[in-house]
Amino acid sequence: MPKETAADLIADFQAIGVKDRLNLLLEFSENLPELPPRYADHPDLLERVEECQSPIFLFVEVTNGIVHLFFTAPAEAPTTRGFASILHSVIDGLNVADVLSFDDDFPSKIGLTEAVSPLRIRGMRGMLARIKRQVSEKQ
Repeated sequence: MPKETAADLIADFQAIGVKDRLNLLLEFSENLPELPPRYADHPDLLERVEECQSPIFLFVEVTNGIVHLFFTAPAEAPTTRGFASILHSVIDGLNVADVLSFDDDFPSKIGLTEAVSPLRIRGMRGMLARIKRQVSEKQ
């Protein structure tokens, strides 16, 4: 099955109502991949996303020009986990250039600004900014 693109995901979210967008966000939260042992055993390697209300940490690897994302967020923070999972689903596996040019307005375009508080959207924007910064530093 081909990887879902950001445009596909935007279309999926925009095609449904606000309540269903929240439900879809919660579905994403259940699908955030677990950290591999190399990070789970060394949380000091992860960067805290300070813009998020909930404690979420991320790490970016760049291998042969391909970006891989790793997140950890508590189960009791489904919105934050959902944001991380969404970003993972559309960014993980992209090349460096595509990540660096990824639309900064993506969090608004998926239509969740109508469903969650601006403070929570700020958290998703913070994740995206940190991903791009880490990719830029590691390319």
